[in-house]
Amino acid sequence: MKNLIVANWKMNPQTYLEAEDLVRNILSGVKELNNTEVVICPPFTWLTDFSHKNESLVSFGAQNVFYEEKGAYTGEISSQMLKSAKVDYVIVGHSERRKYFGETDEIVNKKIKKALEVGLKVIFCIGETAEENINAKKNEVLEKQIKKGLNGISNLENVNIAYEPVWAIGTGNNCSVGEAKISIGFIKKIVEEKTRILYGGSVKIENSGAYIKEAGANGLLVGGASLNAEEFIKIVKSAE
Repeated sequence: MKNLIVANWKMNPQTYLEAEDLVRNILSGVKELNNTEVVICPPFTWLTDFSHKNESLVSFGAQNVFYEEKGAYTGEISSQMLKSAKVDYVIVGHSERRKYFGETDEIVNKKIKKALEVGLKVIFCIGETAEENINAKKNEVLEKQIKKGLNGISNLENVNIAYEPVWAIGTGNNCSVGEAKISIGFIKKIVEEKTRILYGGSVKIENSGAYIKEAGANGLLVGGASLNAEEFIKIVKSAE
């Protein structure tokens, strides 16, 4: 299987011109990849524009989705809307959605089911907090999130799991390669063999290759470093 490198821009950058320039620079540096698939997840405001203009060059993903098909849900975006907008992937269950917007495992499960119904590919995020890690509850938390998030889902062909220790996201305090290897190995015992397991959490060029080649990740979910085209391109190439 190909390695999957995902750029999660979160609520960045602040202008369309900056975003357009970033996409253009990334696209110019990720041509002719053999073993790696690249997904760019910009904010909703620019997602459709970019996905229509550049659909054959890389894949595009959404940072969130709602679990209802349609209706009076002001501000929400449905799976079918994303599919119609030529979006291929959607991030579900990110720790920031869980923390700031109160998303539970049950809500995450409903979102995954709805995304899969229309043929979207899911990047399903799981991870433990610093407190859970210190108290040796990591495996318990990961298994619970996986089983509840995938409850009632038998076909994992379009599900990719992103392991992101919450204490490492955006902190610069990245998880060691050895610890990531143990966690990834644990996750692989729970899901199907063909399921891609990504690592995320303060990924940068200095450690990106090691997470894949030494820790056994099948790709990376990249946050802050994906806002720098030069660094992100290097991260992509480290997976080749």
